[in-house]
Amino acid sequence: MRDKPNDPARLELIEEAISNIEEFLQGIDSFPSFESNKILCHAVIYNLQCVGENAYKLSREFVSSHREVDWDAIEGLRHVLVHDYYTVNMEMVWIILEKDLPELKARLRQMRALLAHDVPRPGQDK
Repeated sequence: MRDKPNDPARLELIEEAISNIEEFLQGIDSFPSFESNKILCHAVIYNLQCVGENAYKLSREFVSSHREVDWDAIEGLRHVLVHDYYTVNMEMVWIILEKDLPELKARLRQMRALLAHDVPRPGQDK
């Protein structure tokens, strides 16, 4: 039986999904170019679902100690993409891709670096 991924592994899976999205979007510089490519839209949405699913499965301790990320919004997006897919506003997805995803990726890298070095966060004892 396979081991369940721990928090560092989940962060890595989230980063991998973001990297997939970045790779898929190379050469796409506008919303109309994005929206007109149905296969691309589905590939991006699938990876956003992966981001949300892995965020949802992070430990409550990790999430509560990393409130600089809006985990609830990430999980909420995943629920919409999976359960209410017929209501997805692709313009909002594009805004998330342009604005929120790069910021999330940067924060994930910071978190993974802290975890790798077991550095206590400000206000925490080691």
